[in-house]
Amino acid sequence: MAKDETIVRFEEVSFEYGHNKPILDTVSFGIRRGMKITLMGQNGAGKTSLFTLINGEAKPESGRIIRTPGLSIATSRQVIPRGDLELTIREFFEKCFHNKVYDIDPKIEEVLEAVNLHAPHDRLIKTFSGGQQARLLLASALIQNPDLLLLDEPTNNLDKAGIEHLTKFLIEYEKTCIVISHDAEFLNTFTQGVLYLDIFTKKVEQYVGNYYDVVKEIEIRREKENRANAQLAKEIQENKDKANFFANKGGQMRLVAKRMREKAEELEEEIVDTRKEDKTIRPFTIPSQPDFTGEIMHLKEFTVMNVKTHKPVARKAEISLKRRTHLLLIGPNGIGKTTLLERLASGHAKGEHIAEGIRVGYYRQDFSTLNFEHTVLQSLMSIEGRPFEQEVRSIAAGFLITGDVINTKIGSLSEGQKGLVAFARLVIQKPGLLILDEPTNHINFRHIPHIAEALDKYEGAMILVSHVPEFVAKIRIDQVLDLTK
Repeated sequence: MAKDETIVRFEEVSFEYGHNKPILDTVSFGIRRGMKITLMGQNGAGKTSLFTLINGEAKPESGRIIRTPGLSIATSRQVIPRGDLELTIREFFEKCFHNKVYDIDPKIEEVLEAVNLHAPHDRLIKTFSGGQQARLLLASALIQNPDLLLLDEPTNNLDKAGIEHLTKFLIEYEKTCIVISHDAEFLNTFTQGVLYLDIFTKKVEQYVGNYYDVVKEIEIRREKENRANAQLAKEIQENKDKANFFANKGGQMRLVAKRMREKAEELEEEIVDTRKEDKTIRPFTIPSQPDFTGEIMHLKEFTVMNVKTHKPVARKAEISLKRRTHLLLIGPNGIGKTTLLERLASGHAKGEHIAEGIRVGYYRQDFSTLNFEHTVLQSLMSIEGRPFEQEVRSIAAGFLITGDVINTKIGSLSEGQKGLVAFARLVIQKPGLLILDEPTNHINFRHIPHIAEALDKYEGAMILVSHVPEFVAKIRIDQVLDLTK
């Protein structure tokens, strides 16, 4: 088959997600065989929905999507469905196929090798760390040997070694691949083109080039369009002013005024719909629990997993957290960072003592602390001691939770929007102990500096896990606990 063959084509496609949420408005573009493409767009623009249209899970309201006959497509999703967590590895991979695959174990071993993960095939999915589950998601797509591979935030939860392994894989990958990610450095290593989904115009723009070149090209184009629009706006106003002047003269001058108004209307039609910049969350602070002195949390021992034997190992420690003490937990995928944070947040970790009366704010990487059946407003209003609704709405607006979004069920939000809801809850909660598990996952890169600043200035005790060194470098860290030592 020809390398330049178009394997998927959108022709005048329009699509709505749910009721009255337009995603695409008469969109046309094509995907060529062998291309490695980045899908860009703001949080909530509908990037994941676009994947469901490409792979046929969703149908357009109008227009058509043409795929090469026999084209196989596989998607590596952001998170493993909750219902799959009780499956074994073997059962998880068997679900990837419509028909029973005999002698599937060698295929499983081959894709686990490809994602640098080694485990017995009867091990339960729920026993893997977030980073290991990210590798399983990728492997579940690879085992299908698709013509088109769709990767939705594949670096989330991956440690440095995992990202390096994935990057090498994608550089060497010979088939077609489309990736959604907020990791610019990662994207730039393999991207040959960009599809930009604009949340305001509902259009998809197509660019050729590496990631940084395309981002620069978009910015240059935006500035050029803004300058042209400013010149048009000036001419429009001049024509309207002249029209008003001549209209007051009466007689033949009214015909001149009419021509001036028509000229202004013609110019208004020439104004280009320029891309609006991604909105950024407002700078914010997470207030800490007031009037608390002394030790907030003490940890003298903890348990981790041996990443080779998968057996628990006890470790001794002497960690004391007071106000303004920030602790960073480090260690590779699979060592048990998330499990340890869960236990610390619940107050039931062995060797842990949390001072009486301390409120614990817990940001989980899978957002399972949120009730997905609640609307955003219900979730924010359910926090004990929360302020009046007007203030809650004001806090939510700072995290771009406005309009219809605040009355949307959390389960219907994008992963990035769920993350912003989780941060809004922390602001309202005012915790004395803040525990954060990969808080940059799914978050638009424009928001991350404000989040880093808020954590840096947080006055309570804090425990942080993050695999993003550029993010950690912006936050004051007082102690580091290396779980491998």
